[in-house]
Amino acid sequence: MEVPGFADTGGLGSLVAALLTLGNLNLRTSSSYPHNSHHLPIAHRVFAVINMMTKETLREAFIAVARPLKLKLPSPKSVLRFASLGTSQIPLWNNQPVQQESEVAEFFSCPSPQLSCKVEFNSQDRCCFNYPGGQLLQTQFWDADPPTGPEEGWTIHGLWPDHCDGSYDQYCDSNRRFQNISSIIEESGQLELLDLMRMHWKDFRGDDEDLWEHEWNKHGTCISTLEPRCYPNYVPQQEVVTYFQKTVDLFLGLPSYEILSVAGIVPSDTQTYDLDAVEYALKKAHGHNVVVRCRNGALNEIWYHFNVAGPLESGKFVPAIPVGGPSNCPRNGIRYKPKNSSPRKPSSTRTLPKPTETPPTGTPFVGKGNLMVQYSGRQHGCIISRGSWFAAGTCATFRAFPYTEDDLYLKSSKGLCGFDDDDNFICGADIDEPTAFTAIGEKLSLNEQTVFYSDAVPRRRGQSIIYESSRGHPLSLEIHWRGV
Repeated sequence: MEVPGFADTGGLGSLVAALLTLGNLNLRTSSSYPHNSHHLPIAHRVFAVINMMTKETLREAFIAVARPLKLKLPSPKSVLRFASLGTSQIPLWNNQPVQQESEVAEFFSCPSPQLSCKVEFNSQDRCCFNYPGGQLLQTQFWDADPPTGPEEGWTIHGLWPDHCDGSYDQYCDSNRRFQNISSIIEESGQLELLDLMRMHWKDFRGDDEDLWEHEWNKHGTCISTLEPRCYPNYVPQQEVVTYFQKTVDLFLGLPSYEILSVAGIVPSDTQTYDLDAVEYALKKAHGHNVVVRCRNGALNEIWYHFNVAGPLESGKFVPAIPVGGPSNCPRNGIRYKPKNSSPRKPSSTRTLPKPTETPPTGTPFVGKGNLMVQYSGRQHGCIISRGSWFAAGTCATFRAFPYTEDDLYLKSSKGLCGFDDDDNFICGADIDEPTAFTAIGEKLSLNEQTVFYSDAVPRRRGQSIIYESSRGHPLSLEIHWRGV
């Protein structure tokens, strides 16, 4: 069916016609329209159809029709947004040709992009020219204690916009500070991106969401080409998705573990390496010098520096000479600690008895594991590194240490765990005397009881405190061990 006013639009007319058909309406008069509806401009009638369809029906219709057309069309979310504006908000769509979107949908047009930090800023449009944060650093972590992320893979730290002299801004827009990064990405439909972040963008304390929020709020808000005005048809928070997508894309293109492995530099409990060898291997792959950071003489971070020609979303990332802080590693004797190393001995001066035999793999409350919460007979979230019950996100890794033949201590990245004077379960430096727990199968037990208590089930980003006593705390739960 040919739709007037939508000809020569690369198939958009077919999409409109199909939407009308799926909406069980046509371009002629209908009982659902006023009697003179056929005199309405075609675009207004199309959006009248859209307004009459539920969001779910429209989304299904859009996906079903757009996929075989293989068009670069707006996302379903964008269509829904336009529909919500009403026909009065689309003055340019009155039988006027509609241009098919460019390869980068709904982004600012930059015909002659200039390379940041190589071209002096002279009132260029900052939607096309990254300024003042013109040098972008893709930073990566190697966390072996506690082990974080894939055993054979570095993890993402962030994407930082440094000034061309190495200084930087931070927390640049308080109106765009967000605490719901995973929800923003889910609502954008970028579920694959979120899966990649959950695998590779890890917080060593076990709270990935907190790290994502920190990176966006501190660094992402300072990237000029991600300001909302740079999106002609701005959807709230879409710049957040752009930031995380670009960071993940850069990270996947810089597989540091593989790069170092090819040069014979692999994690080892005994082998050490020279800084020159590490830097040479990374420079060869990246195309320019990199910054290597160490902690206590062991590899901890890599910073890859870029200048960018054009916007962050669609611009060209060019390897650049690093500005700012240099490598801080020793010239030689650098350790590259395996992530599967045995846990460190506890710092307590108390002598702990050694087990009489090596426990079988998977034995509850031996070595490393997660503390999973079961409520009403079903698993519902887990405990994070500070000791709170969390329903969404990454579970913290705990270590179980034997205290006596039957008792054990728990420790997270924050410190030893126990119930404080207010009966709150916490982990950290505030615990002077950790609680001695026992295990009954896979269940954590205290005083021969496997039931603990809380006030409410945490929802979304919320956290709940776990208590030993039921006094004033109506919700009962169990804590199960999941070995890692």
